[in-house]
Amino acid sequence: MNESFSTGQIAKYCGVHLRTVIRWIEQGYLKGYKLPGRGNNRVLKEEFLAFLTRNQMPVPQELLSREKRVLVVEDDEEMANAITRVMRRDGWHIIHARDGFQAGLALADTKVNLITLDLMMPGMDGFSVLEVLTNNPELSKIPVLVLSGCNEEQLQKAKAMGAGAILAKPFDNQRLLAVANSLVDITVND
Repeated sequence: MNESFSTGQIAKYCGVHLRTVIRWIEQGYLKGYKLPGRGNNRVLKEEFLAFLTRNQMPVPQELLSREKRVLVVEDDEEMANAITRVMRRDGWHIIHARDGFQAGLALADTKVNLITLDLMMPGMDGFSVLEVLTNNPELSKIPVLVLSGCNEEQLQKAKAMGAGAILAKPFDNQRLLAVANSLVDITVND
């Protein structure tokens, strides 16, 4: 079940009056929902954290997720499902994007510890995504694990463009987890 907060809880976290939080919801700045039959507003934890991030407000320490979050950028549904199954069993929370554009939208709303990236996708391909990531000071800190069926030359090009690691498809499940976890450990310790 998704964790949610009352407007009173959010007011305490943000150090504002309860009416301010209700106004945020009414004006569409903060996405909330009403409980049936009561009219009280509730806000999902993910929505509250996204609101704080969008508005450059500090995230309370107790709300910071200890969960490992990965953005899987993969247009092939079967491959995305395979990556998801393997990583979810290892305790990762998965966000899926089918192309570079969706990846950008996901990164605007959610903080992730890792990006797995396919290189060959319709529209904005993996090379374009790497270029955007490396040119953005905040996003360049997120480690990227390229998972691709491309030839060795293209894999090395991705590495040169900033990918933290590369794995050719098909990949070994244990190797995927080992590389993913090592990239996150390196980032956390830096």
